[in-house]
Amino acid sequence: MGGTRWSKLVGLVKLLDLLDLSPPRPHFRMSATPSATRAPHRFDSISLAPPDAILGLTEAFNSDPRADKMNLSVGVYKDAAGVTPILRCVKAAEQKLLDGETTKGYLSIDGLPDYRGAVREMVFGDQVPADRVAIVQAPGGTGALSVAADFLASQCSAGPGKPMRVFLPTPTWANHNAIMQDAGLAVDSYSYLGSDRRTLDFDALISDLKTKPSTGDAVLLHACCHNPTGVDPTPDQWQEIASVLSQRGLLPFVDFAYQGFGDGLEQDAAGLRTILENVDEAIVCSSYSKNFGLYSERVGAVGLVAASAQATAASLSQLKRCVRSNYSNPPRHGAAIVATILADSELTAMWKDELEEMRLRITSLRELFVAGMAKQPGAPDFKFLLDQKGMFSFSGLSPMQVDELKAKYGIYIVGSGRINVAGMNEDRMDWLCDAVADVAC
Repeated sequence: MGGTRWSKLVGLVKLLDLLDLSPPRPHFRMSATPSATRAPHRFDSISLAPPDAILGLTEAFNSDPRADKMNLSVGVYKDAAGVTPILRCVKAAEQKLLDGETTKGYLSIDGLPDYRGAVREMVFGDQVPADRVAIVQAPGGTGALSVAADFLASQCSAGPGKPMRVFLPTPTWANHNAIMQDAGLAVDSYSYLGSDRRTLDFDALISDLKTKPSTGDAVLLHACCHNPTGVDPTPDQWQEIASVLSQRGLLPFVDFAYQGFGDGLEQDAAGLRTILENVDEAIVCSSYSKNFGLYSERVGAVGLVAASAQATAASLSQLKRCVRSNYSNPPRHGAAIVATILADSELTAMWKDELEEMRLRITSLRELFVAGMAKQPGAPDFKFLLDQKGMFSFSGLSPMQVDELKAKYGIYIVGSGRINVAGMNEDRMDWLCDAVADVAC
């Protein structure tokens, strides 16, 4: 009996434990409010940053449930199916890389040597001796601009407590201001687009360059396919710009993101070539996201021209220091693709053909849009777009009209009225023109 009673008692204890009928234990919980002795939470006072003017629109576009919609904001090329394609030459180069790849080791701080050599040839040709050009691989054109801005801020100040000034055209790519300011440069502006928002106000541009910057200041220039306007100087105007830069001792800071999308590879470098004929120093930030279709691979470069081999070597060491303290060294894959294509004559020929196909299609889309708008009763005349080059055009649409296009039709355009022509579609051009006419008439 004793054993039986003991078994029943043990069973009862286990049952009570399962039912958790024991007295409640005190619970300790972190207070939501800092105690009097605890420091306030540092991140509680941080406010939301405004959405990016361009990439934020893409996020809104992706969230838009409408099937009938069109994204003309972010600057990417799309084919007739509305897809950003992988170029055939890129696929072929990637296969070669896959077959021959033996390591995933780090690159050097300044990047892949074959890629840097290819960049030197494409951007500078044989115009500048190799020992006067320093090339540093960078993660995209934006990364190149950031490295160059850090270099100028750390090495070219106007004196103690006086950061170097960089003058930006009005208007310019929205991210230019943020990049320069975050690097610690003083940012100013010079005239570019006329009050008609359609043409270059060249007289005002030259007048500003002759009077506003001081010797030693930098002037940011778009080498071709000006973003956001698509309005470029003529060869004669480039010559005058170069002369003023030389006479006033101003540093050309050139954004070269769209080589091959304006008039052709060599033609698009003509403005830069003119500048380099007139100055001993320059910084060129180039991108291969567009002309190789390598948007997600982030492939860019900083090219610095100095007056002597000694100055070039010193400048390269400081550019590398800027890289080291930021992202340490660049990624391999995109740069290896570019280097592989440009080292192979067949792949180079294929790339040039594909680039020309993209360029001509963008021109065709612009022409189709202008022709379509001409058929719309009472619509504004858009023929001025035919003089603009590259992926972008300033449409002249007001912010209110841009908002109406988004609300009524799901057509997303940057608030300034900038249109990514490469985002248009031949099969939906009539629909697009009807929508634009509806809000613009």
